[in-house]
Amino acid sequence: MRAALPFLPALLLLAACGGEPEAPPPMPPVEVSAITVTGQPVTNVIELPGRVQAVRTAEVRARVDGIVERRLYEEGTDVRAGTPMFQIDSRPLRAIADAAQAALRRAQAEQTNARRDVERFRPLVERNAISAQEFDAAVARAAQAEADVGSARAQLEQARLNLGYATVTSPIAGRAGRAEVTEGALVSASQGTLMATVEQLDPMYVNFSQSSAEVLRIRRDMQSGRLQSGGVGRTRVTLILEDDSVYERSGVLDFLDQSVDPSTGTVSLRAEFPNPRRILLPGEFVRARIEAGVRPDGILVPQRAVRLSSDGASVMTIDDKGLAAPRPVKVGELRGDQWEIKSGLKPGDRVITDNLQKLQPGAPVTVAGAARPAAKAPAPAAQAR
Repeated sequence: MRAALPFLPALLLLAACGGEPEAPPPMPPVEVSAITVTGQPVTNVIELPGRVQAVRTAEVRARVDGIVERRLYEEGTDVRAGTPMFQIDSRPLRAIADAAQAALRRAQAEQTNARRDVERFRPLVERNAISAQEFDAAVARAAQAEADVGSARAQLEQARLNLGYATVTSPIAGRAGRAEVTEGALVSASQGTLMATVEQLDPMYVNFSQSSAEVLRIRRDMQSGRLQSGGVGRTRVTLILEDDSVYERSGVLDFLDQSVDPSTGTVSLRAEFPNPRRILLPGEFVRARIEAGVRPDGILVPQRAVRLSSDGASVMTIDDKGLAAPRPVKVGELRGDQWEIKSGLKPGDRVITDNLQKLQPGAPVTVAGAARPAAKAPAPAAQAR
């Protein structure tokens, strides 16, 4: 107790002179770069999965019964419309055609004889040499003979058609697939035996679908003016292939279904693409990027300014007090080195683009190149009492 007494005056003196302890100096502002958000025309891009489909697909089927004699085309090659593809044994069909030809000649002979009877009976009935009933019977036989000729002529025409069907041709121009039948196979017209398939590969269709809710939102945006579109036939579409490469040619949206599929709740869409080099193949899976109009007040920010995490995307903004303030945003399409911001920012907001790793929410910042406020004079030191 006595040893501590000499230090008591010193402690009292320090308490009288020092008062409360000094506050820590304020954190210096972090120098950053920032952009001021402005509205600008931005293409509204929608990415959807799709499947490639041939514009025209023809199934080459048998139209007569018979045995396949030969395959006349090379599988996997291009054929023109009317190119012979298969030859069916035509001998039975030729015999039927010959029989029809003979039946026609017989009917024509009977018609000639019936006409001559009418011509012979005409003056006789005028002189009452024969009864009117006999003359009427002759006229009826002539008319029946004429009908028989017409029937025989139709049967001959059908027989000739069947004889022509013995040579199976391609109905369209396109790429011929593999043969579904071989030589010696029995094909049937009643069963419509499939013999081959021909697909037109240029141009090509891409089919995809969009949810009815998204289609409704796009239509409302168009009606309100928030989205400007040229409509079907002018909407540009690009393709991302299965290897993530961009297809060399763009297409256009050419079909929008006017009904919703009740099983999936989606609306069917289709785009048409030129395919001169046969890069697109039927059944191929692709991703279609549809340029569904232009947003006149769209917002783009540099990619480096956006932070992506499991909770979503965010940017760091500068508030009215010059402090760093995080802002959650909803990003859209990545366009080069810029993200499209669908919500979370408005024109006039200032977004920080660098030194983000040094910033904490609420930290003071100063924008590089901007005029800085004059520094305040330091407060005078407290006088010792």
